[in-house]
Amino acid sequence: SQVARLQRVRASRDEAACQKALDALTDAAEHNTGNLLALAVDAARVRATVGEISYALEKCYSRHKAVTRSISGVYGSAFAGDEGFAKIRSDVDAFAKEQGRRPRMLVVKMGQDGHDRGAKVIATAFADIGFDVDIGPLFQTPAEAARQAAENDVHVVGVSSQAAGHKTLVPQLIQALKDEGAGEIMVICGGVIPPQDYAGLRAAGVAAVYGPGTNIPVAAAEMLQLMRERAA
Repeated sequence: SQVARLQRVRASRDEAACQKALDALTDAAEHNTGNLLALAVDAARVRATVGEISYALEKCYSRHKAVTRSISGVYGSAFAGDEGFAKIRSDVDAFAKEQGRRPRMLVVKMGQDGHDRGAKVIATAFADIGFDVDIGPLFQTPAEAARQAAENDVHVVGVSSQAAGHKTLVPQLIQALKDEGAGEIMVICGGVIPPQDYAGLRAAGVAAVYGPGTNIPVAAAEMLQLMRERAA
């Protein structure tokens, strides 16, 4: 495995030379001296890992954090006058009166899945339908996503999966929610998920799985019903 290979590299390298090269990289970044690319190559030649080289620079520059933003009104305007859309908005208003607040959803991207367009579409659409929608940052761990869900007191976490991490990350998310004392939060999945994986996800505790071509107002109605059943 990759972990085993990294362990072998670290065990066989000259640790003092490696640390010296990494320190030189950090020093050059802090004082704006030297060629960072050349110093990174020097560190790699003494078997520093990509993660260690990145961290040597992170000490000075910090790490970029992408902020995911959504817009409002686009989805709703496309459905202006549509009876089905008006019905789901009315249902959301009724849910808010029943429960004392609007249905709240956290849309998350976990692992190395950076394909966020689908997540943005869903977040925008559900906001126009009347949900309160939070969007997590890219590349969250399951523990980070669970913590944000618990802190924001959401009804549901929507996992957007476009890079085949769902079989590993989603069960970890469900366990992390339980660890946060928030096991009652519903988890749904959407995106490019093979149909043969649906049963395994449901067995792990996923309430619903939505694939490409899903009718969003219909999905929202199903989610409202599931939330009502959980609140009963």
